[in-house]
Amino acid sequence: MRKNIVAGNWKMNLNYADAQSLMYQLLEYKKNNQTNCEVYIAPPSLYLTKAKDIFENGEIGIFAQDVSEYQSGAYTGELSVDMLSSININGSLVSHSERRLYHGETDSHANRKIKNLLDKNLTPIYCNGENLDQRKNGDYLEVVGNQTKTALFTLSAEEIKKVVIAYEPVWAIGTGETATAEQAQEVHAFIRDLIANQYGKEVADEISILYGGSVKPENAKEIFSMPDVDGGLIGGAALKIEDFSKIIEGFN
Repeated sequence: MRKNIVAGNWKMNLNYADAQSLMYQLLEYKKNNQTNCEVYIAPPSLYLTKAKDIFENGEIGIFAQDVSEYQSGAYTGELSVDMLSSININGSLVSHSERRLYHGETDSHANRKIKNLLDKNLTPIYCNGENLDQRKNGDYLEVVGNQTKTALFTLSAEEIKKVVIAYEPVWAIGTGETATAEQAQEVHAFIRDLIANQYGKEVADEISILYGGSVKPENAKEIFSMPDVDGGLIGGAALKIEDFSKIIEGFN
């Protein structure tokens, strides 16, 4: 059975004191509230070890925001899978839309990163999605389909079941454009059908597919009620305990 997940991507935000404060607020929230989903955070890499210390009992999953496609070597500024594994990080985001936009990442890069993570029994959260032109041109399903096939379809059935997918309609993130719950459901169902056609329905039904298109406290419950939406990858709203907790409660 696939998991319901709410994951907070902190991006390049919060100084150390503010990051610690938010972590302790999250810890207190988790201790005092029953949640109907797993909760993950992806803080800046500088704070990963502190996050593991604070959530020492595994109350919240700790993820990196990115990982190298290489095992080791002269790659200044990169983090290897082995480094993440050595400090017991749960996994990493892979090919977030901002990594694609600002760093030229492709789904071939994503494929190598995903394989590296799986080799160390870490969880990849693979991000895909179309931009505004691709949405308006009606090419969005083809785009998402090609991304998914390139990044994931070299995996075995057992491997792909360990991947979490986050669909990010880039056109609905910080642009003023808004995606409806029905638009999210359409693409999530398409991704699940694509996987079912390749690996079988039983495999597809085990994979959590998160929505990453500006989930807010006001729309979380409606979006999470869609049959193929298994949670959210949250950006700005993950930086405030009041907003993040209300999104988590979208599963209540």
